Amino acid sequence: MTPRDASDGNSSRWSDLDRPPLNAAALRRALVREGGLWSQVEVVQRTGSTNSDLAARAAEGAVAEGAVLVAEEQTAARGRLDRQWTAPPRSGLFFSVLLRPAEVPVARWGWLPLLTGVAVATGLSRTAGVDTALKWPNDLLVTVGGEERKAGGILAERAGPDGVVIGVGVNVTLRAGELPVPHAGSLALAGAVSTDRDPLLRGVLRSLEDWYGRWRAAGGDPAACGLQETYAAGCATLGRRVRAELPGDRSVTGEAVAVDGDGRLVLATEDGVQEPVGAGDIVHLRPA
Repeated sequence: MTPRDASDGNSSRWSDLDRPPLNAAALRRALVREGGLWSQVEVVQRTGSTNSDLAARAAEGAVAEGAVLVAEEQTAARGRLDRQWTAPPRSGLFFSVLLRPAEVPVARWGWLPLLTGVAVATGLSRTAGVDTALKWPNDLLVTVGGEERKAGGILAERAGPDGVVIGVGVNVTLRAGELPVPHAGSLALAGAVSTDRDPLLRGVLRSLEDWYGRWRAAGGDPAACGLQETYAAGCATLGRRVRAELPGDRSVTGEAVAVDGDGRLVLATEDGVQEPVGAGDIVHLRPA
């Protein structure tokens, strides 16, 4: 086996032979090209949060659009509402990208987490052979033993006046005994045909480059670039009775009937009102 490059040379990274390190040099050769989106790909062995690190670099002007920061392990990874995300080293894909969609009105930037969800689901379907559904607004779901489980999440954060850092975490080889919560899952537990993280990451980033290019070329119009339709087709939340837990200790219950042009989830409540939800936690109350 050809050794894979690493930043610290620590031999302990080979302690779990089912989880070899990423090949950073090969990833750069495959993804960084003239005229492409990805400007640099860096793999670090361990950090607190790739989102925090990349946002700090962006604020300093130290990285260009298309910078990709990947960690083999994160010790302070965050999801929405600052929830912790934990996983064993080299057990998943943990990365952040910097985007600067100058051609797109800021009002449409709210589509970026949904766009990323479509791109990740598409890339994983092609490379891992696993059907990945989307739970609005930022969760990636797989089916394990007939049960819907969360295998990943997406977090988008502003980075200065003209940038957005998008973080992605996907459980790849997590075993049943390693799951942080009972409703978590992984690609391996969902029957993935491949759990080699190098082609998985390449597939996801190529898919993200494709969708981002389409969306940006359309000026961020989700209908014109096909994003709105594709998201709706892969969204496990639509068609279900759900409870939206909103800021201010308010909640709304109803059937999720659409994702509107602003990326909001539209609920049809029991009194016949259609209420768009722009932020909040969604609880699926009825199976698909």
